[in-house]
Amino acid sequence: MSEWCQEGQAKFRIEGSFYRRESQTGRDLAVLAAAVYRQQRQELRVLDAMTGCGVRPLRYQLEAGADWVWANEGNPELHDLLQQNLEAGMRSQSYRITHEDANHVFFTCYQQRDFYDLVDIDSFGGGAPYLATGLWATRLDGFLYLTSTDTRTTGGHNPDHSVRLYGAYARPHPASHEQGARLLIGSALQQAASRGMVVQPIFSLYNGHVHRVMVRLSTGQSKPLKQYGFLGYCHHCGHYQTLSWRQLGKAVCHHSSPLSSPSSTPLTINGPLWLGALHDCAFLAEMSDLAQQWGWHKQVQLLQIMQDEAEMPPYYFTLPEIGRRGQMDIPKREHLMTVLRDRGFRVSRTHLDAQAIKSDANIFDCIKAAKSSKA
Repeated sequence: MSEWCQEGQAKFRIEGSFYRRESQTGRDLAVLAAAVYRQQRQELRVLDAMTGCGVRPLRYQLEAGADWVWANEGNPELHDLLQQNLEAGMRSQSYRITHEDANHVFFTCYQQRDFYDLVDIDSFGGGAPYLATGLWATRLDGFLYLTSTDTRTTGGHNPDHSVRLYGAYARPHPASHEQGARLLIGSALQQAASRGMVVQPIFSLYNGHVHRVMVRLSTGQSKPLKQYGFLGYCHHCGHYQTLSWRQLGKAVCHHSSPLSSPSSTPLTINGPLWLGALHDCAFLAEMSDLAQQWGWHKQVQLLQIMQDEAEMPPYYFTLPEIGRRGQMDIPKREHLMTVLRDRGFRVSRTHLDAQAIKSDANIFDCIKAAKSSKA
């Protein structure tokens, strides 16, 4: 029998189940979001559709105060392990264990009008088979927590597969880590719109291997659909443009680089995808306050970066790309950010790439600032 492990307040055994310790940050943020939600609503019912060893149900109850958790695990061979873990850490009569296909669970919820405040889908691969069906189990104003582990597809290296999964054409560019989150949000938005609903992101996380996006489901608002469009990238100069559906016929980059004569080059188009804010700043602030109370200092730092980047353009500039295009050494991030701010641009770090910045400056402004910072 395996030893007991601990994450947060949860103690559990892993044995033959899947558990990725590197994904703890995604669970930490989910627990914080769930705890804030419960403080606001005075109730929290959670459906964990692919529960594995049960670490998420344990944490949702022990730390977020969940009143009820449905723990579903498709592999019935893990029943004894899951039962043992949940019995050891959760209140009796406060959870349910099943071993069904996740889509069957979601449709059962819909048929029985049994909707959940938080539906957590920690799937493997693109997550697309559960985007639409997960909505069926989510209550209005509730949260849907989505996953994508297929960074090859979201990074633009398999565009045909991207079309099948997300209904969007994804191609590679330097800010492709952000593209994965925006494809997930955009696909969820489209699926919700087909049912007369909308989703908006609570937060979007990339840990270097996995994208996790939490969205809120609501009705009666069409504004988010205006933020569902395309991202154009110019491989010639490194410039980005956002494009609406009606602008696709004018998708060209008019170079104004001091390194070349003016010209026009067709943009490489990615999308459709979500172009709006990556995070809900007001909600993140409440999560940060709670993390501070709990002494979760690393999460407080992460949430601050996420708040800083939330309203920035839907792409970032990597420091190596700025150095390469400016024909210079890789610039120092903090110095570059200071120069850009002094010149009136908005700029922030991004959790998506430690060697990148987000800014409303264009690539040429970044190169000029980087060269100035070396003077």
